[in-house]
Amino acid sequence: MKERLLILLEEGEYVSGEEMSKKLGVSRTAVWKQLTALRDQGYTFESVPKRGYRLTGRPDTIHAHDVGAFLKTERLGRELHYYDTVSSTQTVAHEWANKGAVEGSLVLANEQQGGRGRLGRPWQSKKGTSVSMSLILRPHIEPHRAPQLTLLAAVAITRAIEQETGLRCDIKWPNDILLGGKKLVGILTEMAADPDFVQFVIVGMGVNINQQQEDFTEKIGDIATSLSIEAGRTIQRAALVAAIVNEFEWLYDEYVDHGFVRIRPLWEARSISVNTYLYARTPKEVIYGYSLGITDEGILRLKDENGAEHFVYSADIELDKRT
Repeated sequence: MKERLLILLEEGEYVSGEEMSKKLGVSRTAVWKQLTALRDQGYTFESVPKRGYRLTGRPDTIHAHDVGAFLKTERLGRELHYYDTVSSTQTVAHEWANKGAVEGSLVLANEQQGGRGRLGRPWQSKKGTSVSMSLILRPHIEPHRAPQLTLLAAVAITRAIEQETGLRCDIKWPNDILLGGKKLVGILTEMAADPDFVQFVIVGMGVNINQQQEDFTEKIGDIATSLSIEAGRTIQRAALVAAIVNEFEWLYDEYVDHGFVRIRPLWEARSISVNTYLYARTPKEVIYGYSLGITDEGILRLKDENGAEHFVYSADIELDKRT
């Protein structure tokens, strides 16, 4: 009921207790109890006799009703599992997926103590400042196509960040989002599959939102940033989470209906891994060349100094700063 109540009050106009009671189908007493619970959480309301209540302030919390008040999706994020603290949202999402969680289920955490990125690298997530979330998908695709969802997620996240903050981020293939050359977002895509089809895909997303510089360890302080640092203000986390999921849904629907071909130009338009010289470090070799972009399958294309074209499926890349 909290989510529906917040949606009613979101317009900024006064809503009477009687009107809320009728629209929610509950008693005035039940409405009053929910308003009290929201006040206890940190929401603020203005109350005027004969006019009703008006929402005047929100806490920076990310409970299901906080996020749900901003959601515009039909499926994604509608089943939301919130945790104050977890070891890893990916681990929890795997558990829910194996129990039959519906497509679009979202695991969201206020703090992640054992987060990991690509190749098992640790991902910091200070309580109350960042967002760690994992989205469960069940696409009818072949296993080799699953990495494309990492690229789709990058498009959804950068579009949502621009909507909510005005900041335009860069995408670095395959799974990083940068702002001012510093890492802002990490994406980790994992799947469970049979030889010929995917059972489920879990897209994990870690976003640095309201950390300050002192919140980052000395080891990553020079390479990481947050939206708050770059924007110079506090960002509403619930609104950003919802914006990401809203963007993800329509992009995902396009992907399911038409494949990656329609997502590719959106990705390339925001990528710094296109039309530039870079190093691609694979487990077997280092390839230096000019990036021609990505294929319709999401594979990085590099032309080396001898003119030979290489198709890179997985690698760490480093831009050639001399060019």
